[in-house]
Amino acid sequence: MTNFTPWTLFVDLGIISILMLIGKLMRVKIKIVQKLFIPPSLLAGFMGLALGPNGFDLIPLSTQTGTYAGIMIAFIFGSLPLTSQKIKAKGSAIGSMWAYSKAGLLLQWAFGGLLGLLVLNKLWPLNPAFGITMPGGFCGGHGTATALGQAFGQLGSDEILTLAITAATFGIVAAIVLGLVIIKWGTGKKYASFLVNYNDLPDELRTGLLPEEKRESIGKSMFSSISIDSLTFNFVTVAFIALGGYCISKIVSHFMPGFELPVFSCAFVFGLLIKKIFDRTKVNGYICPQTVEHISGAFTDLLVAFGIASIKISVVVEYIVPFSILLFSGLIATFIYVIVMARKLMKENWFEKAIFTWGWFTGTMAMGIALLRIVDPQMKSRTLDSYALAYLFVAPVEILLITFAPAAFHNGYGLLFSLICLLAGIGVLLTAYLKGWYIKNKK
Repeated sequence: MTNFTPWTLFVDLGIISILMLIGKLMRVKIKIVQKLFIPPSLLAGFMGLALGPNGFDLIPLSTQTGTYAGIMIAFIFGSLPLTSQKIKAKGSAIGSMWAYSKAGLLLQWAFGGLLGLLVLNKLWPLNPAFGITMPGGFCGGHGTATALGQAFGQLGSDEILTLAITAATFGIVAAIVLGLVIIKWGTGKKYASFLVNYNDLPDELRTGLLPEEKRESIGKSMFSSISIDSLTFNFVTVAFIALGGYCISKIVSHFMPGFELPVFSCAFVFGLLIKKIFDRTKVNGYICPQTVEHISGAFTDLLVAFGIASIKISVVVEYIVPFSILLFSGLIATFIYVIVMARKLMKENWFEKAIFTWGWFTGTMAMGIALLRIVDPQMKSRTLDSYALAYLFVAPVEILLITFAPAAFHNGYGLLFSLICLLAGIGVLLTAYLKGWYIKNKK
């Protein structure tokens, strides 16, 4: 193994970039890849895994790819507070989406934790946190999986990172493949409000190439280029927030030895503080949410590619039987929840909202949007409007779960943590029932 230098990062980034370009070419040219809507970042990750040091060792990727993913998640979470925009949606729609999303998130964590502790850990000698690698990878994708794995790695449970990233990879594939099956089933049953025939999908959704008339600007220029490039300003702002999160984490660990807050959580909190300051000082008017979203998207693509390339195949093989049971059980439970509760809580366009949350609960929000665009290409269902506002009250819970789960399971409180998630999820659904958001008869 060679010593790590800045040139190591340069080579790793260059190799992953080449693999992503090859992945994009595959998406454009190969029909089966188009039909499955597989993202180029996912293809790049698989190629990096197969050809890199964790596979056949044919390309000079370093062993630091997992570390890169841990750094990138700080940039992604640090950018979230800067991307919030004012969105209009009905109060009842927001309430229903909040209950549906929050309960689904909590119950998925409860299901994974309880299945792991009460069933799988009784049959195999597993890490107590084995079960939560499923929700850690499913709902939030590689970003959440990396954050969770990095936190457990600080506590000495290095295998959780590989398992969580593998769960995220499995979840994204399942989100797309099974999502397309659900769409075909739903359109056949006339559940879809805007898509009549699945086979009529436009080519740009399959290839990912937008025609000239549908191309949009990725952001606004807020500065004269003679002073600072607008992209540079937005990027260094995100980098400043990510560094602030890292510093907070290190300060806490310095004054509280043995207790280290995840960098991504600190970056998110620091980002909220900076956003407040920017709002008060009107600096926020020079932050372009679209540009920040694309910066975050770029880090997400790289995180997926580097994260998959860092998977330790030997760890996955070692746990293949209980891990398969966990993942497939999680898929079944998620599918039942999505289909049943969407019909119960969504007064309008329930199928569109169900397919969006299926993509989110098993893969990422990006997968959810991709599936939503298939059934609702013009976004007439207003699903994202309701989701964006509802998620403001869901995101803190998701971050709290990832932040405190490692400490809870490491210190023997995993069962209590899972039961709290279960009771909280049931409590959210009960709140929705008392608010009158339930629909008694849904055709």
